[in-house]
Amino acid sequence: MHWLDVLLLIVAAWIVILTLLQGGKSEGASGAFTGGSGLNVFSNSKERGPELFFSRLTLTLGIVFFVLVLLVRLYVK
Repeated sequence: MHWLDVLLLIVAAWIVILTLLQGGKSEGASGAFTGGSGLNVFSNSKERGPELFFSRLTLTLGIVFFVLVLLVRLYVK
């Protein structure tokens, strides 16, 4: 196993953990089917403190994951 593969697995695990730690921002599946007003993808979020940190860290790790996938595809045969 190449070191890029190991790094990719670690980043993927951290993305899953951080995603599970974040709180829900909508009413859930019932709101999606009943037309709840809380389900708006383009609404401004008012994240503060730890929520903002987890959100930004998840976004950063998502970008790192994308770059690692490209690197693994290009360099690991």
